[in-house]
Amino acid sequence: MRLLYRMVFFLVGLTILSFGISLTIKSGLGSGAWDALNVGLSETIAFTPGSWVVIIGVALIFVNSLLLKNRPDFGAIITLFITGLFIDFWLLRVFVHLNVDEFLSMIIVLLSGILLIGLGISIYIQAKLLLSPIDNLMMALSKRFGLKLMVAKTIGEVIALVLALIFSGPIGIGTIIVTLGIGPLIQLFSPHFERLLNKLTIQIS
Repeated sequence: MRLLYRMVFFLVGLTILSFGISLTIKSGLGSGAWDALNVGLSETIAFTPGSWVVIIGVALIFVNSLLLKNRPDFGAIITLFITGLFIDFWLLRVFVHLNVDEFLSMIIVLLSGILLIGLGISIYIQAKLLLSPIDNLMMALSKRFGLKLMVAKTIGEVIALVLALIFSGPIGIGTIIVTLGIGPLIQLFSPHFERLLNKLTIQIS
């Protein structure tokens, strides 16, 4: 039963995360650094943003392996496919005709997306099943260098920001807000969902 709860946290978290990512992209104010990189690669080279989620993620699997000095976590490819599929679903199906023009609406969409990204990550990492390589990078940096999750997440975002600039991704004020805001949100939400999962599993034990 505990595994069932963890799987629910995993899938619900990824669904919320991908929804939030899609909102930041659609806001028109600039998406998160990793997402800007995926969109930039999609527009510059080919393939969908969701496809680049998988490609970049596979590369990060090997980076994380080097940081932690262990075997590559190929199981994370499952997380990549789920996330990439959801992002393409939201962007290319649900929000394909969504155009946000008014500045106030753009701000609301952006902030809603950021909140959902932080919420989604905080939920699905509690499952401790298959972390996204991007979030695994956060955990790897945290473990390797003794950093807080907030600091480790911000470092990863800054690295992605540089790459997104190189590939002409949708960088804007929203990118800065996402880069600086996701880490603190994860730090804020994670303890609450950790306690919730523990409470649920204790009740059934």
